Amino acid sequence: MELEFPFHNLAFEREKEMPIFYREQQIGRRRADFFVEGCIMVELKAIIRLEDVHLAQAINYLEAYNMEIGLLINFGAKSLEYKRVYNNKLIQ
Repeated sequence: MELEFPFHNLAFEREKEMPIFYREQQIGRRRADFFVEGCIMVELKAIIRLEDVHLAQAINYLEAYNMEIGLLINFGAKSLEYKRVYNNKLIQ
């Protein structure tokens, strides 16, 4: 995907890191695969089947990065799987 974005004139950031805090203390970092045009988070997987835990991870990333919408894409299934995910805290 990183090679394809420029062919479509899409601005993107790859693996943008975000600190994780608990009680005002940093306890780790998280990293989503891509941010496209500054408004869509893209999380990639290569697994047999998407499960609820993967959807929860994508939603968690949206909330952490304060973004409204994202895509969860799985290249590991027999055919391409994808889900549009929303940050319900921002979308009413």
